[in-house]
Amino acid sequence: MGELRLGPDSYRLDEPVTWEADVTNTGEAFLVAGVAHATARTECARCLSTVEESLTGSIEGYFLIDPEQRTVDGMEGDEFDVLPANHQIDLAPLITAGLLMELPGVPLCSEDCAGLCPSCGGDLNEGPCACGGDLALDDFAQAAHPFAALRGLSLAGDAQPGDTAVDEGSGGNGGGGAI
Repeated sequence: MGELRLGPDSYRLDEPVTWEADVTNTGEAFLVAGVAHATARTECARCLSTVEESLTGSIEGYFLIDPEQRTVDGMEGDEFDVLPANHQIDLAPLITAGLLMELPGVPLCSEDCAGLCPSCGGDLNEGPCACGGDLALDDFAQAAHPFAALRGLSLAGDAQPGDTAVDEGSGGNGGGGAI
């Protein structure tokens, strides 16, 4: 395998993936079930330090024996495959899918990772940076707030003399409410 990709993140698999699986003949299909283990390395999304994830993923597959069979009761079309003509099942996609399901959406070295200073790039996990980035960090945190754009908004209840007001009687909808 060597590498797994999840969104913008790339995970290196420096050690071999180990796995074990059982194949059961159900009469109409082969059921593959097992587990895969791997150690994946990537960079922390906040501070870029190396993060190591120990993964244990499920291997699951359902392969129809009859190539003419197109449906299976109770299963969607993407939940099963047809056994290849050479009767060999490639487990790599099943192993990859199982490991991908175990990867974190956002890789972090720790839940309380402070990240990098937005001004100088210093690692804030090692303490405050020397650039005075605390002020820049405060400005960054203020700007990153989801309602930052509304900070200077004047609401109707705060109307000052000279502000333009909406005429409540001109709704045009027969109800006469405010627009």
